[in-house]
Amino acid sequence: MKKPPAPPVPSAAPALSPTLRVLIGLAAAVIALAGLSLGRELVGPLALAAVIVIICHPVRHPLERRGWPRWLATTTVIVVAYLILGFLALLLFFAGTQFVRLVADYADELQGTAQAVVAWLGSVGLDDQAADAAASVLQPSTIAGFAASLGGTVLTVLTAFFFVLAYVIFMAADGSRYARAESSFGAAARTSIRRVQSFNTGVRRYYIVNASFGAVVAIIDGLALWALGVPAPAVWAILAFVTNFIPNIGFVIGLIPPALLALVVGGWPLMLAVIAIYCVVNVTLQVLVQPKFVSDAVSLSLTLSFFSVIFWTFIIGPLGAILSIPLTLLVRALVLEGDPDARWLRWLSGDTVSARDG
Repeated sequence: MKKPPAPPVPSAAPALSPTLRVLIGLAAAVIALAGLSLGRELVGPLALAAVIVIICHPVRHPLERRGWPRWLATTTVIVVAYLILGFLALLLFFAGTQFVRLVADYADELQGTAQAVVAWLGSVGLDDQAADAAASVLQPSTIAGFAASLGGTVLTVLTAFFFVLAYVIFMAADGSRYARAESSFGAAARTSIRRVQSFNTGVRRYYIVNASFGAVVAIIDGLALWALGVPAPAVWAILAFVTNFIPNIGFVIGLIPPALLALVVGGWPLMLAVIAIYCVVNVTLQVLVQPKFVSDAVSLSLTLSFFSVIFWTFIIGPLGAILSIPLTLLVRALVLEGDPDARWLRWLSGDTVSARDG
């Protein structure tokens, strides 16, 4: 008896070429980033709340080891997170109100300095348009407009504060449940859990390093400005502390306002003294010393750190500058660390562990 012919074996689907896979991945990334940008009012507070909870989450471990109920340990994490948020809000409120008061108090001096700048620029041969453009920076209306814009940004953040508070509660509660993932799923979930733990550890180390260096820089800058007689040194010390969380360019952002105020109240010699002190203190600590500690904490290259500030500010607004490093670490953990073939990309981003694994 003749055997029936064997059924045809279906041919395997043709594999996508590497170039096509890259193009599809880039297209998907553009769509995802466009969605994040459109929803920045929700994504920004969510990312901020996640970072706060990650920082505060280790508080629960010693409490649970001492026999505290899980709900009470979670409540403690929420309280600590709220204390941090409240402290930051008070700092920003104090600095903002003092800055507006300074603009009002020194309006006449600002006008006189603007006129002096115009005369000096004209004496060195610059045309009227260049002189007017440079002098407009010191016009009271320009600085008042900047203050209003800053106030609008703070108002937007405060408007989203409700979402941050709600996110903190939910994430702190979920954090206690996620801690039991390995006992629920066994060894199969161990790799993913370690990736999450590595990301959380990197975020905590990054903010501990930045907060430590920021406090030192703020104290030194504040005392130096007070000794030089620059008005409101506490405001500029707070600004130096906050801008320390912005990699690479935070030093420049924190220097411009006190330098301009020093020019108004003390002329060029005082302005140059402020710039010199900031350069010595901030460049030494933030440019020469701090990057070594940050690199050890998060293993990101300096180029990627600088680019991440610009990129995430463009995507989710001003809050992205402060959250740029955690967001970049999150993308690397989700996209690269789960793919063995992407080890060289992780090394390119500054991850020294990937090189040792290879």
